[in-house]
Amino acid sequence: MTTAAPPRSRRAVVPARPSASTAVPRGVHPSPVRVTDRDDEPSWPCSPAAHGRSKRALDVVLALPALVVAVPVLVVVAALVRASSPGPVLFRQERVGLDGQPFTLVKFRTMVVDGPPAQGALVNDRVDGGPLFKMHDDPRVTQIGRVLRRYSLDELPQLWNVLRGDMSLVGPRPALPCEVATYDEHARRRLEVKPGLSGPWQVGGRSDLSWSDGLALDLDYVRRASLAYDVRVLLATVRVVVRPVGAY
Repeated sequence: MTTAAPPRSRRAVVPARPSASTAVPRGVHPSPVRVTDRDDEPSWPCSPAAHGRSKRALDVVLALPALVVAVPVLVVVAALVRASSPGPVLFRQERVGLDGQPFTLVKFRTMVVDGPPAQGALVNDRVDGGPLFKMHDDPRVTQIGRVLRRYSLDELPQLWNVLRGDMSLVGPRPALPCEVATYDEHARRRLEVKPGLSGPWQVGGRSDLSWSDGLALDLDYVRRASLAYDVRVLLATVRVVVRPVGAY
């Protein structure tokens, strides 16, 4: 008499084999195995609700003191931006957040006041970045703006976006509505988590990465998001801020 084999589970543990184009950057190492579903659903280390609460707690615990400590730097940078060229100190722009919800991103202004509207005139000179507009030596960027971008100081006001809950400390960078409009179903998975002040794309090469390589890193984060992953990205962020690569 033979016994029936037990039903096969829908979940299987398979080796993680990132290719050269999708490898996670230094400081953010993939686990030896990953849990996958047949329908390729994200593999959460705990329930999405529990992960969201713990991630939000980490954001507040780290972002609030960071913003307080950064006040002297914010004051100095604001004065430099004000003196560098006419226009406001802060730049506000609509971005797309979790589940496609729009929010207003805040950062220090790094361009001349008519910079963003002039983007269309420079489209033929951009670096190939898929939906992204990337350009070496962008003539719209001010001298102080180049320094701020190189060391990511222009992003410091986004700690306020983190405290508001629009963003997280770690996640895919928030996209423009015009960029999201070109996303296919695969790319739209970037919107399944909150956008981040830093993320795998930022610590893995920033603007030097192609759209496809950066997207692969973002989707790896979406699939394997955890507090441990966030901590590794934050530690790697310190390294790339001190020794910036791909920032322009």
